[in-house]
Amino acid sequence: QVQLVESGGGLVQPGGSLRLSCAASGSIFSAYAMGWYRQAPGKQRELVASITRGGSRNYADSVKGRFTIYRDNAKNTVYLRMNSLKPEDTAVYYCNADRSGEGNYWGQGTQVTVSS
Repeated sequence: QVQLVESGGGLVQPGGSLRLSCAASGSIFSAYAMGWYRQAPGKQRELVASITRGGSRNYADSVKGRFTIYRDNAKNTVYLRMNSLKPEDTAVYYCNADRSGEGNYWGQGTQVTVSS
């Protein structure tokens, strides 16, 4: 079992920045691939960024060059640095932990609102 707790969401103006954090507990964090997903009202949940156990990163085209995912295995935490935020980035952001054969886990989500 893995427990995930997101934090760092909030209201920000267009062009602003936020850093989301996802603290994990309950299992070996470094053994899991981690990801950030988001879901806007009326839309399906979509992958924003992911990072493998080895540190390889993948980004949605819509956030490339603006968002950065990174992990600190010593702190059992994965981060999403979001720069140059746009109104279309408004969504609930969810943290995900995945390990083949072990399970797939979600956090409770944190709201990000980009508005002037």
